[in-house]
Amino acid sequence: MFIGVYNYTVLLTYLGVTSAVIGMVEAMNGNFRTAILCLLICGLCDMFDGTVARTRKNRTTDEKRFGVQIDSLCDVICFGVFPAIIGLCLCPINVFTVLCSVFFVLAGVIRLAYFNVQEQSREETGDGKREYYLGMPITMSALIMPAVALVTAIDKVSWAYLYPTCLAIVGVLNISRFRVKKPYLVGLLCIAAIGAVVFFLAFRYGGSITCLKGANLGSNV
Repeated sequence: MFIGVYNYTVLLTYLGVTSAVIGMVEAMNGNFRTAILCLLICGLCDMFDGTVARTRKNRTTDEKRFGVQIDSLCDVICFGVFPAIIGLCLCPINVFTVLCSVFFVLAGVIRLAYFNVQEQSREETGDGKREYYLGMPITMSALIMPAVALVTAIDKVSWAYLYPTCLAIVGVLNISRFRVKKPYLVGLLCIAAIGAVVFFLAFRYGGSITCLKGANLGSNV
């Protein structure tokens, strides 16, 4: 009846992008605790969506390709646009904040497009499992940016530009050429444990995160 894939293999991917949209709405309404909790949920969904998809042994080639494409498209929203929207809602709206946000999103798009090309080449050459990533995976923003948002709750004037600065740094790391070993079970469990700690801190102290626009130290765009 509809185009696309709707079986359980893409359920977590769709749930992640749903959480991102809800989180962006919450950020625009000033509910930053809910927003960063949604970002963490996006990270959790992405962590296991590939594992869930691989449990279906009879996937067609088109279904596998669809899975790669939809995962990257949703990653753009969840880990590119979503963290930038939080920053634009949280921080002073000036040239610096906007440029950092634009660069972060652009770096994420470039990284994901590059990954899709490399993934297609790997499948065509039959190189087997990927052992390393080039640069920091974009999904790490689901851990880093909530932690940064929590830090801004300490002193909103002093940390007014911390979040956009970190967006720019993460963007650089996303498109850099250093090698990162792909995490498997142990690595994923460690990341999940860190995520659980950040989730607890966000739930406990996220209500202290307030809009930093009153700490605007630069000229507005």
